[in-house]
Amino acid sequence: MENCCGLLTVKNEPVPLKSVEVELEVRDHVATVVSTLTYENKEDKPLEAVFVFPLPGDAAVCHFSAKIGQTEIVAEVKEKQKAREEYDDALSSGQQAFLLEESEQSPDIFSLSVGSLPPGESASIRLEYVTELTVQADDGLRFCLPAVLNPRYQPQASGGGNVQVASLPSSLVPYSLAFCARVSSPRPVSKIESNCSLDPPQYLNTEQTQATIKLAAGHKFDRDVELLIYYKDAHQPAAVVETGQASAKPGTLMGDPVVMLSLYPEFPQAVMSSVASCGEFVFLLDRSGSMDARLNNSKNAQTRIGSARDTLLLLLKSLPMGCYFNIYSFGSRFEHIFPKSVEYSQTTMETALKKVGEMGANLGGTEILEPLKHIYNQPCIHNQPRQLFVFTDGEVGNTKQVIDVVKKNSHSHRCFSFGIGEGASSALINGLAKEGGGHAQFITGTDRLQPKVMQSLRYALQPAVIDISVTWDLPKDVSVTVLSPPITALFQGQRSLLYAQLTGQISEAAEGCVTVKYSLAGHPSQNQFTFSLKPAEDTGLTVHRLAAQTLIRSLEMEDRESREKQDESVKKKVVELSVQSGVSSAFTAFIAVNKGDGEAIQGPLVRRNIPTPRFMSLGMPMSSSTLCGAPRMMACAMTPLRKSAVQFEQQSDIVHCFGGMMDCAMPESIQMSCDGFDNTGEQCVPSQPPMDPLLQLVFLQKASGCWDLAPALATALGKTSEEVEEIKPASVNHEVWATILSLIWLHGFKIDVQEEWELLAMKAVSWLRAQNASCVQECMDAGNALLGCKVQKDALGL
Repeated sequence: MENCCGLLTVKNEPVPLKSVEVELEVRDHVATVVSTLTYENKEDKPLEAVFVFPLPGDAAVCHFSAKIGQTEIVAEVKEKQKAREEYDDALSSGQQAFLLEESEQSPDIFSLSVGSLPPGESASIRLEYVTELTVQADDGLRFCLPAVLNPRYQPQASGGGNVQVASLPSSLVPYSLAFCARVSSPRPVSKIESNCSLDPPQYLNTEQTQATIKLAAGHKFDRDVELLIYYKDAHQPAAVVETGQASAKPGTLMGDPVVMLSLYPEFPQAVMSSVASCGEFVFLLDRSGSMDARLNNSKNAQTRIGSARDTLLLLLKSLPMGCYFNIYSFGSRFEHIFPKSVEYSQTTMETALKKVGEMGANLGGTEILEPLKHIYNQPCIHNQPRQLFVFTDGEVGNTKQVIDVVKKNSHSHRCFSFGIGEGASSALINGLAKEGGGHAQFITGTDRLQPKVMQSLRYALQPAVIDISVTWDLPKDVSVTVLSPPITALFQGQRSLLYAQLTGQISEAAEGCVTVKYSLAGHPSQNQFTFSLKPAEDTGLTVHRLAAQTLIRSLEMEDRESREKQDESVKKKVVELSVQSGVSSAFTAFIAVNKGDGEAIQGPLVRRNIPTPRFMSLGMPMSSSTLCGAPRMMACAMTPLRKSAVQFEQQSDIVHCFGGMMDCAMPESIQMSCDGFDNTGEQCVPSQPPMDPLLQLVFLQKASGCWDLAPALATALGKTSEEVEEIKPASVNHEVWATILSLIWLHGFKIDVQEEWELLAMKAVSWLRAQNASCVQECMDAGNALLGCKVQKDALGL
């Protein structure tokens, strides 16, 4: 790689960023994160360093300060253009300056500019943000510290020059990470899991409501640090009232108390156990070059595209008869299997499976906007509610545009999103689900995609909750201003958060009540929650900042909708709120200038861009507009470390299939086993592992839910055709026998992954019931004897 415009080379040259320290404090479901970045200029010239890095998409950045020697400078939030001008003025007059700004394209990318660091000087930068932890399908609360900023694909139409961002193999990243966390909750912590090695949690009390966690020694910052925190009795509604800032004016958001409500609606069991037999299911699969990366750093890990193909197989087998479906895939262009959604049948399912088996990561870049627009332009089918499933590794540069399109069409569908692999954009994945009234899932580390997707399919098959309204009952002297957007989706066991500003006189003993009313499967229902208005202690301004960030994001979306009218009033509101609350926005930036003793720093300014770790992702050009649109960032270009994904894909000639179900033609030269890079530094193309026996069995199921008695089924069950035929009760037809055998095998050998096959098994049981077969018990006895199992008839639901 060439050294161009003072950019970093891989030859151990000095890099300004020396270390990153992260302290995490989790209180119930809210995290406060303090990151300290230490820079040191070992060169003989003054230095400007630019560090582009990811943060969670819904993080509220609320503090930024720099310490040089013994001097600490706390940054202020200012309108973005003013902050940039102030930064440039400081540099041109030889002063030290620090600028932190959010990307205009995606709210989860920030750039930090460290200007005029004198030779031999070090600077310590402290960044603080607060964020809500998302609830996973298994009730775990997910915290993710992104280690990587995968280069984002910027659609050509969005303009902007191409600027490469340095991205190194993690072993060469020359800075270290220290990470520690403290967790506390009113409820006991039942377990804490991570994709990284942790020291055992240290519980600070006998109730186990407080714990500390540290990364095990020797952690390399070669992956996202993901924590999953599980509490006992997680589904309890809760309220936190936080008193206003003493110095702020009463009547303003920061001056008044703010309440954060966590609601967990519980639906009637009779309704939840029913599964819809209708719906239009549209699957949208990312086939860009980066989907050929492995799911994780393990040598035997499946590729992202391979895992997505296997997941589509499970989905297609689990769909109910009578529904409609279609499958789209996208890269630089998009394709669809059928011109429009078709009724689900054996014929259409087989056509779709054949096409899915041939899908590879060979469509170029990641342009998701056009296929979304095409899907939304298709007329909806009467009495078939549209459910959209999006699978992507989330590497796009036009996140806000994509989310706006989903919101605009939220009345006609629900959107379920899946972020596959390390570095998936949380802003994109969470934004799609939030604005589309669905549910978001992330698949990283050793996670399997299938159980998470099947959980979302279960949500999609639940009746949609409609006519949602929230009413507040407060003391007569207290009024409420709701700061959150209206609730548009409710799912069983999933949390809904509401923020509201309380104005008026609140007594210590006062209580409030919130009632959520909705209609479910034609039945009006409601959940009520009474809470104390007494302010919590020791929360600082966390709730206020999260509330401000929620309101800022809603206003930013409103601003994008009103831009065509040349209306600047919404932008003005965002800037005022951002400055008042000290929370960053798309229109503001943090600026700190060290005026010091007034002595100018001598010498020409050298520029360094600081690399982010890279692993298993194909390089994409990154537009300057992705990097916060700052003109300073366009001064340099970099020779890519590897071939671009587009070049790579044109040379690849791989036939893809379901985990080796068919013989794959794969050139020997690329059937290599390595840590992601071969000895030339190029990325390896992983070979496909043999097909899992479960997927073999699933592959053979018919759309109606039954199985044929075929040699392939006997092989999947680990038996010969003769063994299977010989023990079959004489009076039983072949399909009934094959279906009961398959169900026994699933319950006997794959009960640990039941969530993956539960829906297709329910379909098989429904088919058996419809046959009115008289000798089910005889088949159960024979099947158990053949397979060596002890599965009871009632376990199958028969």
